Amino acid sequence: MATLRWALAGVVLLLVAVVAALLLVGRPHATAATSAAEAPAATWAAGERRAPPFVLTGESGARLSLASLRGRPVIVTFIDPLCRDYCPIEAQHLNEVVHALPAAQRPAIVAVSVNTAGNTRPVLELDRRKWSLVPEWHWAVGSHAELARVWHAYGIQVIATTRKIAGIEVRYIGHTEAAYVVDRDGFQRAAFIWPYAASGVISTLRALSS
Repeated sequence: MATLRWALAGVVLLLVAVVAALLLVGRPHATAATSAAEAPAATWAAGERRAPPFVLTGESGARLSLASLRGRPVIVTFIDPLCRDYCPIEAQHLNEVVHALPAAQRPAIVAVSVNTAGNTRPVLELDRRKWSLVPEWHWAVGSHAELARVWHAYGIQVIATTRKIAGIEVRYIGHTEAAYVVDRDGFQRAAFIWPYAASGVISTLRALSS
């Protein structure tokens, strides 16, 4: 179990490095991170790069689109609802972001699922309670095909592996952990690659409101 987990962690870290490089290459406003935790992996000027649109399904079963959140900042992130290591920690960081800002500046958080096995309402509601998710948090789920289109649009790599452990088939999801800050007009303004600090996201959102 430990060996498998470390192997998967290595895959995820490799994916993070690849995505960070892709975000930075050819972006005139991309900034090399002076602090891996504080600085975004990439930034864009206002109106430069529209966030890829999508329509998925929210936790309640209603359709959820990025366009429906226009008029307020949005953080688009990618979470495995069944994850019990890195994803819950990232969720807590995003909770911190929301709590640190006044109500008028608080972003909506759209957590796009990377694991269709966890897309059931009981799992999502359990995570909401267990992770003490803020009201601004919106789960975004769908079929594998629907989610894969969003993953591709945002440069997210998802790798599913299955292993038998003590005769039991266990499925693991390795994925790029990235969070995009989208402004009120629907344009991407920054991308953060895990592990990132809540303070960096907070600073970015405050700058958008100034």
